[in-house]
Amino acid sequence: MKLGIVGLGYVGLPLALAFAEAGNEVVGLDTDPAKLADLKAGRSYIEDVDDAELAAQAGRLHPSGEYADLEDCEAVILCVPTPLSNSREPDLSYLRAAAAAVAEHLRPDQLIVLESTSYPGTTREELLPVLGEHGGAVGVDFFLAFSPERIDPGRSDHTIRTTPKLVGGITPACTERARALYARICDTVEVLSSPETAELAKLLENIFRSVNIALVNEVAQLCDRLDIDVWEVVDAASTKPFGFMRFDPGPGMGGHCLPVDPFYLAFKAREHDFYPEFVELAGKVNQAQPEFCVQRIERALNDAGKPVKGSRVLILGASYKPGIGDTRESPALRIIALLRDLGAEIAYHDPFVPELPEQGLRSVDLDDGLAAADLLAIVTAHPNVDHAAAIAAVPLAIDFRGITRGLDADNVERL
Repeated sequence: MKLGIVGLGYVGLPLALAFAEAGNEVVGLDTDPAKLADLKAGRSYIEDVDDAELAAQAGRLHPSGEYADLEDCEAVILCVPTPLSNSREPDLSYLRAAAAAVAEHLRPDQLIVLESTSYPGTTREELLPVLGEHGGAVGVDFFLAFSPERIDPGRSDHTIRTTPKLVGGITPACTERARALYARICDTVEVLSSPETAELAKLLENIFRSVNIALVNEVAQLCDRLDIDVWEVVDAASTKPFGFMRFDPGPGMGGHCLPVDPFYLAFKAREHDFYPEFVELAGKVNQAQPEFCVQRIERALNDAGKPVKGSRVLILGASYKPGIGDTRESPALRIIALLRDLGAEIAYHDPFVPELPEQGLRSVDLDDGLAAADLLAIVTAHPNVDHAAAIAAVPLAIDFRGITRGLDADNVERL
């Protein structure tokens, strides 16, 4: 089978490799020349994909910047970004542009699948009219379905093959075509009644996490006022073998999905005169968590007799989660901005993020950064970082991830 993947980021590239490894020919399309150059040179720009994996599939994975190369594909999967606008509303500009380009080259009997996360109705309302204008009758002349991505960057215990895949098509024939496609690379494919059901299921998965993270972050703020160790509280509650699922507090949420999905659902709900206050409140709590962390930094410096202005703060970890270099919606970026507004001198160290161009910063050598710091803030707990040694090298530290629990040190505070 020959298929196309549009968008070769954290979702699209691993998906393209999964299909190639299953023996399929894959056209990997992206509009970023740098990504295409890396792939053609056999270089991976994603932590979950190494160069050896690319080399092994070089004969089946064909990087391209031309939508015309999709005309020979039996199926095309869209994995383009669906971010939020500055006003925190869905930005479907990438999706609309990709849909229009795919429609121009739509061939008879072709299957189009959207994997990008969006609100219920996106597949039917945004893609179907554009594709139908060029392709004829859906379910007869071409096929259209939604199948939400479930990739968790940096995770190895659950793979594309072992994670159940959801599919929902515009017509039963569309659903069956999508099911057969993903059965090539997934052990389990769950068939749903419609694309809207699949779209909402994806949002529910992530909003469930968002709400529970907001809850434990709010408990962390309360524990700060009550002078109770929130980590001990969470550990204690986690001993219950039923009725409780552990979520840990932190500096806030990051990545493409968790900070974004509540706003996608709220946007769609408002169109139907429904206001999901619970969902929106969770989003607000998590968005405000970096401000609470900055307040903790400000208080710690003040207790040490230092103002924030002029103090040298080293941020340890800039990506949104351990083991990857993805900084999308990372709480570290907000913490850096807020501290700079207060006059702090900021440096950061992250082995996965060599630079933050928008902040005008480059990752510093850890030893040099620690030697110069008045305060160390652990924002992302990357593996292979000796956090105990880092704590010992600074006069003051705040751990927002709980990575130093069990460490007996008078100079460290925890969330």
